[in-house]
Amino acid sequence: MANQQHLNLLRAGAVTWIEWRNKNPQIEIDLSSANLLGENLRGANLQGVNLNKVNLAHALLVRTNFSYANLSNAIFYQAKLIEANLSKANLSIANLSGAILIQADLSYGNFIGADLSAANLQNAVITDANLIGTDLQNANLKDADLAAAQLIRSNLGFANLIAANLITANLSEANLYEAELMTAQLYQANLHKANLTKAHLGSAFLSKANLTQANLTEADLSWANLKGANLAGANLQGANLRGANLQGANLKGTILESD
Repeated sequence: MANQQHLNLLRAGAVTWIEWRNKNPQIEIDLSSANLLGENLRGANLQGVNLNKVNLAHALLVRTNFSYANLSNAIFYQAKLIEANLSKANLSIANLSGAILIQADLSYGNFIGADLSAANLQNAVITDANLIGTDLQNANLKDADLAAAQLIRSNLGFANLIAANLITANLSEANLYEAELMTAQLYQANLHKANLTKAHLGSAFLSKANLTQANLTEADLSWANLKGANLAGANLQGANLRGANLQGANLKGTILESD
């Protein structure tokens, strides 16, 4: 449970909180299970704080520092986290549905099992983050940096990944049904057994990507760069390959036409 003194200091305002933290850097702060629904914590320093099961739904958290914080099971439903720092924070099983995370730093964060459905992550930095099994359905990830992110079995159905950086990201068994991936960077990305049915991959860079046993039924791959990609066992029935570069691609066992 939250330490009442810590809670009172936080609610006293940013100046009071910052002064107290600067004077007491060694104190481990416990705000777990606190109800901070709709609170204005804009720019607050919550680095390394225990915020397990905290309720920050609808809260104003612009440029708030949550780096290294324990935010597992926390509720951020529709919270405003623009330019917030969530680097190396633990957000496993957290609810960030509908949250605004434009230009936020989520690098190296733990989001295993978290709900980021319909979240706005445009231009966010999500490099090296652990997003295994994360729900990103309908999320806006346009221009987001997801390089080397772990997205195994994540749900990216209908997500906007236009121009996103997914270089060396692991998307094996991920759901990308009807996802928007135009001009996305997927160099050496792992898409083994990924569901890319009806995905929009026009002009995407998929050079040396692993697409083994991927489902690309009715996917739009027009003008996509698939040079050196591994498409062994992939299903490309009804896919649009107009202008696609398949130079050096492995097409062993690839399904191109329906029987």
